Amino acid sequence: MNEEIKVHVVDYGKQRNLMARYVDPMTGKHVSKSTGTRRRKEADRFATKWEHDLREGRFKSPSKVSWAEFRTKYEDEVLTSLAEKTDKKVSAMFNAVERIVTPAKLVGLTAERISYLQSKLREEGRAESTIKGHMAHLKASLNWANRIGLLVAVPQIDMPKRAKASKVMKGRPCTGEEFDRMLSIVGEGIIGQTRDDDADATNAKRIQAAQLPTEIVESWRHYLRGLWWSGLRLEESLMLTWDDDNMLRVDLSGKYPMLHIPAELEKGNQDRLLPIAPEFGEFLLVTPEAERTGFVFTPLPVRPERSNRLGDQQVGRVVSRIGKAAAVAVDTDRKTGKVKYASAHDLRRSFGERWAPRVMPQVLMELMRHESIETTLKYYVGRNAETTAAALYAAVSGNTLSNTDDFQPTANVTENEKAPAKQGHF
Repeated sequence: MNEEIKVHVVDYGKQRNLMARYVDPMTGKHVSKSTGTRRRKEADRFATKWEHDLREGRFKSPSKVSWAEFRTKYEDEVLTSLAEKTDKKVSAMFNAVERIVTPAKLVGLTAERISYLQSKLREEGRAESTIKGHMAHLKASLNWANRIGLLVAVPQIDMPKRAKASKVMKGRPCTGEEFDRMLSIVGEGIIGQTRDDDADATNAKRIQAAQLPTEIVESWRHYLRGLWWSGLRLEESLMLTWDDDNMLRVDLSGKYPMLHIPAELEKGNQDRLLPIAPEFGEFLLVTPEAERTGFVFTPLPVRPERSNRLGDQQVGRVVSRIGKAAAVAVDTDRKTGKVKYASAHDLRRSFGERWAPRVMPQVLMELMRHESIETTLKYYVGRNAETTAAALYAAVSGNTLSNTDDFQPTANVTENEKAPAKQGHF
């Protein structure tokens, strides 16, 4: 490519976008590409940029663009402007594509290969919602590649539809009694489990758990209580700080405790204040003012000399081990019979379950920090008919329908796990 190239804008009819076209000096053939618009000024800008790239040698035929080149360019030019959470989701999608499809060229990612990718993800046990999220991010990235000339045509991507027999939740909310069991067996969960039939090893683990430093055990109990009262996602809980304005932060400057979310972590790129549940506010205020620095939650590793601050996956595994040690089964795979035990997200589900009958859906959406009201309605509102009925009867407690000695609205919190005494003014 050299300076002989001159890109012109061509109009092939009112029903089509304006085209950019030039004559390849090597072959003498016309090369065309849609500008994506009918507006002449925008088309001229497109043509000027394309001509500049061709003359500078930066243009590469779409058929020759490698997958690695595309991914690097997308990460450098698009992902850097998005929230960190979105960056992680897109990276996970790209990793899945590379692991399963292994495309050498971008054009090698055909509709047939994308369909194969979906089928393999299902075989691996990925949830339909996860597959749908991967496909949405993949489609967005390929549309971007098409807009900037890296891809001639975007392959057809059939978005997954939820199977009729699939469940909304992959777990369930934990009861107050189950949560108490988890708190009582934290040590064994931290150490980990052995095979059920290995009695000697199990006894050895229990002895080892009993010898754990109190500081380590209490750090995990404090963390579990925080998850229970806050409804925070696991990653949110570990980034929550008392005083760092660049991270998720507790804000105690107003009448009520709030969560401060910096612009860098928000899709809207604006600082936001979000409400928190009163019980979580009381929980936070129990911490002496002099100690309100750094991270709010720091569950400690068993071997501090080998580990720095634990990451999301490490903490998540320990919480799940605690759920297993407490025998809190929240789901069973219908095909394999594999049991899923309580996790950090199931404690979040418990929070949502407790608050669903107490507040309006819009308020619950803010408490759960859902991006849309549809998510709140789908997972929590109206899901549990018994809980909803109890709330209805409680609301009309003066009516004869509820004047029975044996009627009590169901509660999901035990006496041992009531919110801490209120410390300070809200």
